Amino acid sequence: MTPEIHIIGGGLAGCEAAWQLARRGIRVRLSEMRGTGERSPAHQTDALAELVCSNSLRSDDDAGNAVGLLHHEMRALGSLILAAADEARVPAGSALAVDRTLFSAAIDTALAAQPTLDIRRERIDALPASGLAIIATGPLTATALAQGIGAATGAEALAFFDALAPIVYRDSIDMDVCWLQSRWDKGSGPGSDGRDYINCAMDKAQYLAFHAGLLAGEKTEFREWEADTPYFEGCMPIEVMAARGLDTLRFGPMKPVGLDDPRTGRWPYAVVQLRQDNRQGSLWNMVGFQTKLRHAEQLRLFRTIPGLEHAEFARLGGLHRNTFLNSPRLLDRELRLKTAPHLRFAGQITGCEGYVESAAVGLAAGLMAAHELAGRTFAPFPRETALGALLAHITGEAMAESFQPMNVNFGLFPPLDDGPGGGRRRKTDRKRAYTDRAKAALRRWIEGVAV
Repeated sequence: MTPEIHIIGGGLAGCEAAWQLARRGIRVRLSEMRGTGERSPAHQTDALAELVCSNSLRSDDDAGNAVGLLHHEMRALGSLILAAADEARVPAGSALAVDRTLFSAAIDTALAAQPTLDIRRERIDALPASGLAIIATGPLTATALAQGIGAATGAEALAFFDALAPIVYRDSIDMDVCWLQSRWDKGSGPGSDGRDYINCAMDKAQYLAFHAGLLAGEKTEFREWEADTPYFEGCMPIEVMAARGLDTLRFGPMKPVGLDDPRTGRWPYAVVQLRQDNRQGSLWNMVGFQTKLRHAEQLRLFRTIPGLEHAEFARLGGLHRNTFLNSPRLLDRELRLKTAPHLRFAGQITGCEGYVESAAVGLAAGLMAAHELAGRTFAPFPRETALGALLAHITGEAMAESFQPMNVNFGLFPPLDDGPGGGRRRKTDRKRAYTDRAKAALRRWIEGVAV
């Protein structure tokens, strides 16, 4: 089969782009390095669309949350990633979390069934010189190809660190000490009883000792080429957060609000939460505990957490380097490299951050390429939508001089008109106004565009 378009990278963005193209009958070659005997430092399997940092696709609230709105938009546009996530969903409060294995398997099955899609396990070391291509190699692009991208863009890619959170075996958690509860008893939808998280309470003395241990614990050493790489705020190692102030963690991943310790009937001083990581509930992810502590230090320190004294870990935390383009400077509004417009980029390498955003940019790249192959002009996503806001940011509205990876958020959306009576809306009303406006704009766009 002679492909009409070549997609490099079998992560969430590449798989979503391939799905959008192949289901329209377009001949696609999808190249993925894993499966050739090589893997990135963070990947553990050869599965397509492997989730490595967390099993959560974050909030599924499409009325009051920007990422939940992005879920809604992607579902409306036939996203494979969201369909697979819904199929592999596990309880996680109001978040959309998945069984990693089932999630990847659902994506692999759907893509393998596409007759115009050729999936190849191969390493691509150079950018295609001709023919349409989508580069979705992600933040861990192999060295040779990354060097080729650097040469094509005329500038070195920026880089930052992304840290992995530990995963604990459920049967090693002391449930006589811990308890099941979602914050404010908020469930994840049908079938949820508001008890989606395991909570480990700390009193003040325990928290202060733990905080001191994070600061004193031995960390992994940076290599020379990593020394000046900044962290991304959305995936900050817990010990780096701890260094910002004594109470930073209590207002972040260890905040106790909305959680009632059944032993006291009160909110604890601080709390460690674990979220279900697979469907059968045997693995639980330490929420917000991405870390660069050495493994021995993690075992020692995390077993001082009440209820985790005898914890056994399926995976300890780790650290990997991410790379991304200065997209506002390098890419046009359709994600094409300005100096080589036959090349599109998609996913985290464009400077979006997060699984959902990565998949969303892959979806957009696929739709844009499909229109180009059909000889049609692509109508931009409405600026009021989550997709439109995110794409506008990474392709021109962010400041190129200070560009950093960005999650979707309401700050990227066009301002709202004044509320009723000309006054400022309440916070919940503002969020609902953003999401209502976006949904209406997307409906109109879909009605007017052959997608």
